[in-house]
Amino acid sequence: MISKVTVDVDGFWENGYTIVRGVYSPEEIQRFRRAAFETRGKGLGDLLANPRMRPVLVDGTFVEIARQILGSEDIWYAGDSSFTINSKQRGFHKDNVDRQDPAGPDWKGRYTLLRFGIYLQDHWSHTGGLNLRAKSHNTTDHTYGKNVYVRTRVGDVAVWSMRTTHSGNGVLLKFPRWVYPEPSQIPRIPRRAIAPADGDRVAVFAALGLNDAHHDRYVEYLKTRTYMVSSFRASHYDDDALAAADRAGLKVRDVGKEIAGDDSVGKNEKWEPMPY
Repeated sequence: MISKVTVDVDGFWENGYTIVRGVYSPEEIQRFRRAAFETRGKGLGDLLANPRMRPVLVDGTFVEIARQILGSEDIWYAGDSSFTINSKQRGFHKDNVDRQDPAGPDWKGRYTLLRFGIYLQDHWSHTGGLNLRAKSHNTTDHTYGKNVYVRTRVGDVAVWSMRTTHSGNGVLLKFPRWVYPEPSQIPRIPRRAIAPADGDRVAVFAALGLNDAHHDRYVEYLKTRTYMVSSFRASHYDDDALAAADRAGLKVRDVGKEIAGDDSVGKNEKWEPMPY
């Protein structure tokens, strides 16, 4: 388990995101990259079920950051984690359930679900990083908030509210570096104007939160999504996985067991609103 990390908690709640700098060494990031390439396509499920990628989730980093932001020792994980290699997905969106309905339960009280991202290459001076809209975590308006290209260095951890509007595969211009194109503008930008990429784009993601109504609703939503049900059913937590999570202070909800034999789940390929 890692030692204490310093998190800008006030900045997170004000802006909807924060960056924790210099958490991992370059050597640790290279180990994560190798593990991702060596286990992709193996059908191992989420990070906890994948012995090679498991340390990302259970080394204590995410748990400690979540404890500071959420002000609680009771941090839960429900199987929502993955890694991507050279993903091409782009477009502003939110990850929470009631992403279009301001009257929905997600917008009642403090929202307690966090999305963690580790980008396993440099995006300080290289293109391909995360875009998000600052201060967009308190509105369903996907156009609200200043567009920010999140300039992460190797070893940084990004964490944002799952209500924050964000997009993958952002573009960093060669000049001016402080002008961040909107995702919709990117296809029209000449390649010569874009900063170089730092090799293959590998990213690791996980969702952690409190054991509360927001988390329960999010899990019930995930049970409706085809891709998540496939992940839940592929994710098998052995004793080593659960012991590692326990040592990190991470409580685990095994959704795969909850949906075993249930043919009603996973019917939605795309997001659809949930009743309440």
